[in-house]
Amino acid sequence: MERTPLHETKIHGIIAFPYSVYKGNIPEWLPSFPLHWHSDFELIYCAKGKIQVTVWGQAYTLFAKDLIVILPHAVHSIEQIGTETGEYFNIMFHPSLFKGSEDDPCYDKYVLPFLNGEKTILCFHPADSSFNQTVTPCILPLLEHRKSSYSTHELMIKSSLFLLLHYMTQYSTTADNTNALQLSYSRLKNALFYIQKFYDQEISIQQAAKQCGFSESHFMKLFKEFTGMSFVAYVINYRLELAAKQLSETELKVIDIAANCGFHNQSYFTRAFQKKYHKTPLQYRKTIRS
Repeated sequence: MERTPLHETKIHGIIAFPYSVYKGNIPEWLPSFPLHWHSDFELIYCAKGKIQVTVWGQAYTLFAKDLIVILPHAVHSIEQIGTETGEYFNIMFHPSLFKGSEDDPCYDKYVLPFLNGEKTILCFHPADSSFNQTVTPCILPLLEHRKSSYSTHELMIKSSLFLLLHYMTQYSTTADNTNALQLSYSRLKNALFYIQKFYDQEISIQQAAKQCGFSESHFMKLFKEFTGMSFVAYVINYRLELAAKQLSETELKVIDIAANCGFHNQSYFTRAFQKKYHKTPLQYRKTIRS
């Protein structure tokens, strides 16, 4: 079964111009985008409603015009808040977009510090913040011309991204000891890979902690900080999201989907699914397809 990759390696845009803007609607298009990471810079701009974005275990609530900045390799996710709806845009651009010649002094001076952890920037920038108001004039044209990125607006897009990088540099700070915590969180990626591989089998905390090189108690503490939920709750939630995907994309029977996703008690699966999605599996399938 196709799953959302934890380490996203796809090229956004084209190789010669690695940049794209995506529009998302929660929950109409998808109820959530689970924890993942990639090599691109990403900006998440909330256009309408309300969404939740989690970065390195910290959850942020975004309202209209709020902005999140995600640096390369930061672990993050996008979720629905209760029954709220939200419309947002993802602006994705790869660091190589800023690289000129092989020994580009600007790239080394302004881009590499974000990639090697020397520089960082706050994730969350509400609508009335200084950074948000400074960069919004760069962002809005990118959203407006997102469908003509490689035809008539390449110069505008590239100049806007360079200006955006300039402002990110101005608002950046030297990384401090919070990076030590992020290194610990990075080791937890092994547990996420482990869940993705063995989600349909019995998974113990002991096995997952061993993948990361942590004691069970330290693993459980860090995992809760990292994901916002206990390890057991995360596994159940992961299985339920896979089940929702199968309900919307396949004709498999509910009992088969439950077994595929690691639920060996159908009544428990139905209760857990209804608690998360406020619908039975069959009601969910009917609603999502209509």
